[in-house]
This record gives sequence, structure tokens and C-alpha cells, in this order.
Amino acid sequence: MASRVKHRLIGAGLGLIAGTAADRWLGPLVRGQGAILMFHHVRPARRELFQPNRLLEITPEHLDLTLTLVKRLGYAIVPLDEVPARLARGDGRFVALTFDDGYRDNVEHALPVLRRHGAPWTLFVTTDYADGEGRLWWLELEEAVRALSEIPLGGRTLPSRTLPEKESAFATANAELRAGPEARLRDTVARWFDLARLDRQALVRGLCLGWDELRALSAEKGLALGAHTLSHPMLAKHEEASARREIAESGRVIAARLGRPVRHFAYPVGDPSSAGAREFRLAQEAGYATAVTTRPGHVFPAHAGHLLALPRVSVNGLHQTEAALRALLSGVPFLLWNRGRRLNVG
Repeated sequence: MASRVKHRLIGAGLGLIAGTAADRWLGPLVRGQGAILMFHHVRPARRELFQPNRLLEITPEHLDLTLTLVKRLGYAIVPLDEVPARLARGDGRFVALTFDDGYRDNVEHALPVLRRHGAPWTLFVTTDYADGEGRLWWLELEEAVRALSEIPLGGRTLPSRTLPEKESAFATANAELRAGPEARLRDTVARWFDLARLDRQALVRGLCLGWDELRALSAEKGLALGAHTLSHPMLAKHEEASARREIAESGRVIAARLGRPVRHFAYPVGDPSSAGAREFRLAQEAGYATAVTTRPGHVFPAHAGHLLALPRVSVNGLHQTEAALRALLSGVPFLLWNRGRRLNVG
């Protein structure tokens, strides 16, 4: 329920910005030089009522609206490779497009839109997913809650029969498990997934691009391939040696398998509890030109000194309207989120 309230408040805030035209009169004062937009799934709207991860997917039509609006507002759509130089120069408004995890629907539904707009983009690949292995634990959690009528958690049982019960069970389990060790989260979700008699490998292989598909895609004009670790861990919760391997080795594996340099990195989950100063240092040591977080915000010229800790703007599937897009591109929502700070890199 808390999650639902939070998203309603976000929606209300975006609507208020549009309703007061704050994106027009306040935007010029707080807008960054550019924005790195973050996407996950791009696919047609689904009919299921229980979709707790819906914030991570948009429709192809909304992607088209996003790119159309970006151009109308005078932004150049640039490859991530150009971002450091543009920040160093401090000139020209720009947007860069990033897609996390390596989902097949990015090719099936996003690519035709990107081609139509002539838009460069970066696809961040998790190597375990390309292997057809790995843990999409947030989707496993969704499927387990969908299938089960009750969820055992912390010595109690969460009912999961009706839609409100399933939404509550997912939100409670997600919040409690993410707050603790990642090993507990993964083990607990795996038990529920197995209890529901679901196929973990089928989930990954059904949703994620394999190496052959990535190899064919790598010839696509305007595409850069980035690294998103080996196994998609919350890096800050792991020992330094493990985090270093996840960050550095994933780029080397992708480069070796696909024959292309890997210059960019995305931190899984990417919030301050998953990626901080240590991870930024490890990404720099691994030789990446940029690394992106999920910390919300625009990029400013001062980010030229923090290229391994770049913020992004999530194009949220719960708010697929032009008004929401205008608000996000104005930078106004991040004025409060970041307490007036342009840089949030600590």
C-alpha cells in the first residue's frame, strides 16, 4: 500500500507541475544541460491487473511520444559516447537513451521506433542473462505472488488471494527483503518461485536476448553496448573483490563475445544503497568512460568531474503522459528530490 501511495504522490506532483506550468517558468532555472533517460521493457500494454513491476515498462507508443517531444523541445539525441565532451564544453541541450538488462522486447518493439527517429541508444547487458541463466528476482517475485495464495515471510504468512492482497504481499516482501542481505533476498524469492512450480530458466530465456541475438544486434547503426555486471547484484552489499569482478569482468566478457569495445557501465538497481563511492571508484579503475546510476536528476556541466556517477531520468511506466514527460524534462521534480543540489554523487 505504501508503494501505491508513493506512486500516486509522484503522479500528483507531476500533474501539479504541468497544471501550474512550472515546467515552463521554473524549468529554465533548474534544468540541466542534458538528461540521460532510462528505460527497461518496451512492449505493448498488458491486460493483467497484477503488474507490480509496471513502472519498469512503457509502450512503443510512449517511446515514440518521448522521442517526438524531446525533439520538439529542442534537445539533440546523442550517443552516450558524446556526453563527456558535451559536459566539458557546457554547450548544447541533449538527451541520451539507455536501456537496462538486455530485454528482447527492446529489439522487437523499441528498435523500430528508434530507427524511425534515427536515435542512437545504449543497451546495458547482464552477461548471465545473455547466457540464459541468472536471476530476474524482481520478476520471479511478481510471478510467485501471482501464482501463490499465501507467502511465508519472517515467521508470518502474507495472504495473496485477491488483487489487493497480492499487491500488498509484493510490496511488503519487496521492501523487507531489499532492506537486508541480498543472499537472503535471492534465496527467499527462489523458494517461493520453486514453491509455485515455475521455471526460472524459462523466465530468463523468454525475456532476455541471448549471445547470438546480441551478436546480430551489435551491427545496428547507432547502438552502443554497455556492461551491467555478470549477475545483476546490488554491488554495495558485496565484498570489494566480488564487486570489482562484477564490474570489470562483465565488460571484458561482452567485448570478447561480441567483438566490440565496451565503454559504458550501468550499476544494477543503482540507488545509493546499491552503488556509492566505492563502486564509482571500481568503475573508474575498470576503465569505463561513463557509468550511470538510477539516482534521479539531470546532468550538469559539473558532472564532467563525476562521469562514473551520472544520474538518470526514469521514463516511468506508471506515468505515460506528455505532461509527465514535460515535467521530467524540465528538471523541476528533481529540485525537491535532490534538495536543490545539482550534484548527488556521494
